[in-house]
Amino acid sequence: MSRSALVFRHIAFEDLGSFAEPLEAAGYHITYIDPSVESLAGIDPNAADLLIVLGGPIGAYEDRIYPFLTAECAVIGARLLAKRPTLGLCLGAQLMARALGGTVAPMGVKEIGWSPLTLTPEGRASPLKALDGVPVLHWHGDAFTLPPGATRLAETPICAQQAFALGPNILGFQCHPEGWARGFERWVVGHASELAAAGIDVPALRTDAQRFGPSATIAAREMLRDWLAALPV
Repeated sequence: MSRSALVFRHIAFEDLGSFAEPLEAAGYHITYIDPSVESLAGIDPNAADLLIVLGGPIGAYEDRIYPFLTAECAVIGARLLAKRPTLGLCLGAQLMARALGGTVAPMGVKEIGWSPLTLTPEGRASPLKALDGVPVLHWHGDAFTLPPGATRLAETPICAQQAFALGPNILGFQCHPEGWARGFERWVVGHASELAAAGIDVPALRTDAQRFGPSATIAAREMLRDWLAALPV
């Protein structure tokens, strides 16, 4: 049986990455929408079987600069209120946290690179167990507070809020478990100015992607398969 996955993509090269394959294998038909240039006015927030909100290089609180965020957050909020299956990655998780009553703000430092998550007991009992001890991609300067009623699943030394769940249907990651080695060069080129401003060693970052990307891909796909399998049919 075919199911629908609606994907909000904010920048072309930050796509589903390693998540595309397990979604298609689970029978999801994937449709991308770019909320910055495509109107969300006619979208039923609850129509798709799954909503995935991807990352991007802007702040979840920057409606004055990027007005489309207001409409996007409203769609996300309506869906979360209905407890419909929703997955957020980086900016996507921040928008979800905001819609659920959390806050998003700059950390004062950039977390860019590959490092493992430290799972909470709840995280180790969730599909995130597949990511335990596996270096994943981090790429952010903002962080969210834990939304009311949500369960914290993971942290890093720099950022205490790396993943949260609200029941079995709602999952948000501050990190990028979908990031993978094969498409990583697009990230390096697309975010060149941010990397330079943060003083990131790009060759070292690329080497880490080649080193950790394959294992992160395997673990992230296992995690996603387990999460999808637990969603209502």
